[in-house]
Amino acid sequence: QLQLVESGGDLVQPGGSLRLSCEVSGVTLDDYVVAWFRQVPGKEREGVACSISRGGNALYAYSVKGRFTVARDRAENTVYLQMDGLKPEDTAVYYCAAGQNVRQRLTNRQTMCIGEDFDAWGQGTQVTVSS
Repeated sequence: QLQLVESGGDLVQPGGSLRLSCEVSGVTLDDYVVAWFRQVPGKEREGVACSISRGGNALYAYSVKGRFTVARDRAENTVYLQMDGLKPEDTAVYYCAAGQNVRQRLTNRQTMCIGEDFDAWGQGTQVTVSS
């Protein structure tokens, strides 16, 4: 059974870095699209980064491009989100999601994986960027 567990959220100062982990169990990571989303209370969920394949193809939200990097570790069956140059507006609960038949959508001139297509979600990890 597909299960996801996130970790790594913390309080960090602006300009700092964090690495989030999404441990995937019950399935072979290579067979799945894995993405990171974030949500702030009262706002819509936002797709942040989507790892499409083991070859390294990935999509990023315009707001994080150049600062965030998603990477897979096949040996650990884990997907990481390296976040550098953090800003207060990055504060949110971050969720990872996995799915096999995930479509992409072009919205506001950026392409991101469609959240409704994912099969499973983690419980979320809080990231707070504040001085």
